[in-house]
Amino acid sequence: MDPISLFFGEPNLNNRAEEDGEDEEEAGDPFASTSTKSLSRFEEKNCKNLMPEIAATLIASANNVVVGVGLAYSAILIPQLESEDSDISVTEDELSWIASVVPLVAPLGSIMAGFLMDRFGRLNTLKISVIPGIAAWVLMALAYNVPMLVAARVFTGLAAPLSTSPGVVYISEIASKDLRGSFLGVGPVYVSVGLVLTYLKGWLLNWRLIAWSCNAYTIIPFFLVFFLPESPPWLVSKGKNEKAHKALDWIYKNQPPYRGKTFAEIYLTLLIKEDEQKKIDSKTGDSIIREFLKPTGYKPFLIICGVFLFQQFSGIYIFLFYSVTFFQTVGSDINPYVASIWIGVIRLVISILNTWMLSIFNRRHLMMASAFGMGVCTLISGLFTHWIKTGTTDASWVPVVFLVLYAVSSMVGLLTMPWTMTAELFPMKIRGVAYSVCNSVVNLMMFAAVQNYRNLEWLCGGPAGIQWLFSGVSFGTVVYVFVFLPETHRKKLVEIEEYFKTNTVYVGRRKGGHGGGGRDFGKNKESGGSGNT
Repeated sequence: MDPISLFFGEPNLNNRAEEDGEDEEEAGDPFASTSTKSLSRFEEKNCKNLMPEIAATLIASANNVVVGVGLAYSAILIPQLESEDSDISVTEDELSWIASVVPLVAPLGSIMAGFLMDRFGRLNTLKISVIPGIAAWVLMALAYNVPMLVAARVFTGLAAPLSTSPGVVYISEIASKDLRGSFLGVGPVYVSVGLVLTYLKGWLLNWRLIAWSCNAYTIIPFFLVFFLPESPPWLVSKGKNEKAHKALDWIYKNQPPYRGKTFAEIYLTLLIKEDEQKKIDSKTGDSIIREFLKPTGYKPFLIICGVFLFQQFSGIYIFLFYSVTFFQTVGSDINPYVASIWIGVIRLVISILNTWMLSIFNRRHLMMASAFGMGVCTLISGLFTHWIKTGTTDASWVPVVFLVLYAVSSMVGLLTMPWTMTAELFPMKIRGVAYSVCNSVVNLMMFAAVQNYRNLEWLCGGPAGIQWLFSGVSFGTVVYVFVFLPETHRKKLVEIEEYFKTNTVYVGRRKGGHGGGGRDFGKNKESGGSGNT
């Protein structure tokens, strides 16, 4: 997912599973060995039949616009607060809190979202999110001191996961399996739209007017959600089978009957069967802590947290939160707001392309190429920033160009890929909990990085030095990913789990995973289209 996947909380990660037995059918009943995850192979996929799913995806993801706005808002707010005509006096320390408090409180919002989704439903939680969402922007618009600004940002941090996590879960539960990845990619596109809108308005408008206008991004999705049916799996889990049937009728209303049964009837039968099995498994399964203490639990957790640590201090999110300020410090004559707008537009284009690249290329290759490109770009931009400051060159456009390329490189892999892999590395029993724990840890890392941006810049000797720090961390990421991170693209979950039973370091890994005799985990599968590309 996109950068802002950190706010998405805990998606229905179990839907990523595709067990070996799902591809088999019994001759008498084609649905006897079918699960809801593999039912999509019976669907007739054309624009008309998929229109309800497409509409539901576009509406359920719409709140991501305000998430992009919330993240980019500090980038346009801080320069205006630092200007001489600002009506609120702020210190550098206070500015760092205004920028960094959002990721600090986001884990609390994720916990709240998880509870509310389970208790009240996916769509009702989206409706509830309008409360902190409006509170954030009204408080921001009316703020007359720093505590009010920080409080408004706290509400922004709480509202972000409340308004996005339910949408991710909802889409993962209603979308066809083979289209789920593309549908979930709509959220990051909306985030990029929010970033572009914020940078554009920051160039033209006062921060208070922008805050008032942001209420529209919360209110419009709130009313659109009323046109959608609740998630059928959630309704079944609450014993509301009648409502689940009506919801499925809406989602699959254009699907033709199969052997005398409507698609909704077939799907409902499978949902009820799976819900009963989950209740049995929950009574007999191992504890979450015990699963975490196994190699298949702690190894992927430590490895992916290492990736996130490199991600945070490669400057990705610092650049996102301080983009306008960052462009002001590199010595360029180009308007920093215009440069930020270009960053947002390019991010939007790349986020759309990412929905295709994720299905084609290996995760490791994308991440290493991304980190290497980031390292080269910040190395060169840092050099030219230093030369501009010392009067060696007047090519002030060069740092801007390479910082734009740095942002493009980050979007290709390191910004988005760790979130995708977090949903793939863990065993099914702990995947949801592990994702939430990782989400909280990464938010704390992000808080530390964004909060200490000014200190890091001072320690590194200025704008050029901190860019060289980002460059060094990016090159270090290439080495770390090459050595430790396993490939997950088109790997079955059971293969990934078996890998961690006997391996920690990817370089020099044991062939065949656990128990030997199998194929090399890192090589392509030659049959069934399951190999790496």
